[in-house]
Amino acid sequence: MKQKEILLFGASGQIGRNLVRKLTMNNFKVTAITRSIHTKGYILKTQANPGYLNLVEIKNFNSEKIADLFDKCSICINLVGILFESKKNHFNLIHDDFPNMLSRISKRKNIEKLIHISALGIENALDSNYAKSKLEGEKRIRENFDRSVILKPSIVYSVDDNFTTNFMKLLSLLPFMPLYYSGKTKFMPIHVQDLVDIIIHVINDKKTGYTIECVGPQILTFEELIKKLLISINKKRLLIPLPMPLAKISAKFLQLFPKPLLTEDQLKTLKYHNINSNKYKTNFDIGLDANRIFEKEIEKYSFNWKAGGQFSKELSE
Repeated sequence: MKQKEILLFGASGQIGRNLVRKLTMNNFKVTAITRSIHTKGYILKTQANPGYLNLVEIKNFNSEKIADLFDKCSICINLVGILFESKKNHFNLIHDDFPNMLSRISKRKNIEKLIHISALGIENALDSNYAKSKLEGEKRIRENFDRSVILKPSIVYSVDDNFTTNFMKLLSLLPFMPLYYSGKTKFMPIHVQDLVDIIIHVINDKKTGYTIECVGPQILTFEELIKKLLISINKKRLLIPLPMPLAKISAKFLQLFPKPLLTEDQLKTLKYHNINSNKYKTNFDIGLDANRIFEKEIEKYSFNWKAGGQFSKELSE
């Protein structure tokens, strides 16, 4: 049987780096697209088995150059996504126009499958530009290419993420932590390795044309997540519910950072639960367990924000 060849967009992100490692370990040939081989590509080279990774630099979404890459692939995976907008990247371009282009090319090139990573909990967040663009991207893919599979993960966490690591950094510095919407928003965080295992299953699955909501084993509120992070870094902080007028002011300020800690648009999405909707099957429904426990996994890398660093465990014993 001919080995599947994978065309991977968004390879240098958290999911992409872990997926490249797993794919090449399992002898999949991967063509990974990056906007800068020199700044991001070298990291990918350290993740892959020699001879199984081909790096291609594309600085913009040139449809002709991208279409040429489909000639040698049997499966395309799109991990491209942004959490905030910039002068160069906006939600509609990344989450709507780009998936629309990939799904049209997938149909024209008649590839085996397109796997697209979207997001969980966006169906009701129609006041958020992020959520609306993600939903439009899903809609375009389903309309354009019937051999697509859409994965909708909750918060994806690991030592490489921008969620737990940013919050542990903040919690180690600030004397208090604001709780937006009283910290009641619910999440089902999934470890990146569990999500990668789901993607590998979808690659090998003969079925297409479906959507999976990708969730971990726990339902945790935002407040519970913050408390578990505090325990993991051995810190005590005041958790203060923030009235919405103050929350909006804080978002206006925090979105001014080069890498915003919170934007006004993200504040809108925090209003809605990030758990399974019952509209689609979850990974558990189809027998794909994701049983890594949040507090156990973050303990493996939280020493970075503890007094004593990597020696904190020995110092506490």
